[in-house]
Amino acid sequence: MVYKVLVSVRTQLEIENAIDYYAENSEDAPASFIASLKEAYQQLSINPFQRLRYKSVRAIQLNKFPFSLYYTLNKTTKTVKVLSCFHNKRNPDKRP
Repeated sequence: MVYKVLVSVRTQLEIENAIDYYAENSEDAPASFIASLKEAYQQLSINPFQRLRYKSVRAIQLNKFPFSLYYTLNKTTKTVKVLSCFHNKRNPDKRP
């Protein structure tokens, strides 16, 4: 059972900001961050039933980076909608 992963505009902006930040500080970090994202997307497409954070919002943490992807799951359409790529060290009150 494969789920389709959809990334919201907000998430894409947060990802681009993270990549820009890592690009300022390292040559290798942006590529590693993107690889970690791709791995998380692949995990979500195969097994989207990760940790339930709040009501219907779930989260998966990226490997090697302090970010979590927050998403919702639609079992009927077999889609995963990523709502946010949230930095885990930020104020928890600002989580999506």
